[in-house]
Amino acid sequence: MPPEPTNAAQTGTAAGRRAWRAPLAALLGGGLQALCFAPGPLPAWSLPFVQIATLAVLAALTFHAAGPRRAAILGWLFGLSQFGIGVYWLTISMHRFGGLPLLLAVAALLLFAAAMAAYAAGACALTAWLCAGQGSPERRAPRQILNAIAWASAWTLAEWLRGTLFTGFTWLNIGYAHAEGMFAAWAPFVGVYGLAWLAAFSAAAVALMARAKDTAYDRSAAAVVGLALLAGLLGIAWSHMEWSRPLGNPLMVRLVQPATPQSDKFQPELFLPTQDRIQRLASLAPKSEADRPAVVILPETVLPVFQDQVPEAVWRQWQAAAETMGATFVLGAPLHVATPTGDRYTNGAIALRPQAASPSAAGNGWHYDKRHLVPFGEFIPPGFHWFVRALQIPLGDFDRGTERQPPLAVDDQFLAVDICYEDTFGEEIAATVASDGPDAPGASILVNLSNLAWFGDGWALRQHLWIARMRALETARPVVRATNTGATAVIDAHGQVLGALDPGRPGVLDAEVQGTQGLTPYVRWGNAPILAWTLLGLLLAARKRRYPA
Repeated sequence: MPPEPTNAAQTGTAAGRRAWRAPLAALLGGGLQALCFAPGPLPAWSLPFVQIATLAVLAALTFHAAGPRRAAILGWLFGLSQFGIGVYWLTISMHRFGGLPLLLAVAALLLFAAAMAAYAAGACALTAWLCAGQGSPERRAPRQILNAIAWASAWTLAEWLRGTLFTGFTWLNIGYAHAEGMFAAWAPFVGVYGLAWLAAFSAAAVALMARAKDTAYDRSAAAVVGLALLAGLLGIAWSHMEWSRPLGNPLMVRLVQPATPQSDKFQPELFLPTQDRIQRLASLAPKSEADRPAVVILPETVLPVFQDQVPEAVWRQWQAAAETMGATFVLGAPLHVATPTGDRYTNGAIALRPQAASPSAAGNGWHYDKRHLVPFGEFIPPGFHWFVRALQIPLGDFDRGTERQPPLAVDDQFLAVDICYEDTFGEEIAATVASDGPDAPGASILVNLSNLAWFGDGWALRQHLWIARMRALETARPVVRATNTGATAVIDAHGQVLGALDPGRPGVLDAEVQGTQGLTPYVRWGNAPILAWTLLGLLLAARKRRYPA
């Protein structure tokens, strides 16, 4: 008979199993958190709770970690899973439309996810370092509130760095999971990064409570939970506060969703029939004269060529549509403008007013130039031309628009246009709401033009809609979104979706939109307060680590 295993062998086997539990838990937690940024498959009401619960797994692993290095590994695995699943749709643009082999597209996604995961790794390592060396449980007990603050501050700092460095990538910021729920009403105060801090603090509270083992520790952990619940209750109490008031009369708006297949969009032989189809869609008769739109908004690159390359006959058709409707048309188009210092090429939008001059030169009237460009899509980072050449996507190396551009005035409303993922940067959208003098009024309505057909019909569309809801909450402004394939929608100043078109289907959405005025605390102060609070929390935790008594 074989010898019985020794106690040492049994201990080693058990230790091996435990060693794999933490990495596996980190991977599973990150994968589940990836589901929390738009409804489907999870219901909308559950997103805040699942987000906190999954991040609590990582917080517990970090508090348990043997040291900063181990915590960094676990944080990196969590982030790798979160981004590998949460932005899987990047492979669609690279493979289906870019012609990159599927394996290379998946490899590129994993490399991107690995880079984004570095921020989570840094947050976990910093937390483990700040919370180390606390002695016995009785001595640790009074520190648990500070430990939760350290975790929330480290995570929020990582989110802010990810949204700022290298032009920033704010997608899957944990604050977006709270566009609904008890923390949503905090958005006008502290923005999405403030919601990220509250969510991370709540996750730490759950993690600390789960590992409480003695009376003193339990009381301290309960205090952390109590603070998190208090923040939630305050959010519920503030949910009925009004941060803005109506400006002027409601504006009748028509949003056009052409649903042009991305594979057809840039085919020269399809340009004229596609333009004819979109013009007929945009010019559909309103249900009644009272429903006649004052502004018709079309998505990003609805004109897929530079405005000075559009045939004059096509411009005349668009002008005729504007005159027939008696409305201002806003069209997304790449723009070319000759200046004394050279030619400028931008991704932009142009306005066609009834009986206006032809806009074949972008200087004839209002236009907008996108200023926050997408890496690899609208500008090529140094050293990556080889990667862009491997794709078969019509990419540009555009110029950036100026930081402050005038809104589009329609009747007594002021429309601030942004394009595609520009609306993921809350501080930049907030700047368009604040007045810059009597000749530069702030926006009363926010307008987003997008074309997410590059990414199929999955999560990207729903995630972007959730992001837009956060911008409405932060600024107390209604948001209207005209997209190629979805999600075309109207969002009120409280972040509620009033109407939306089915993704992937052509149609128009007519809605009465009430513009607003008044400034939220977030519009006034931006991210400065939450960043100051975050740094203060880290400094207090660092001081306590140095002087633990």
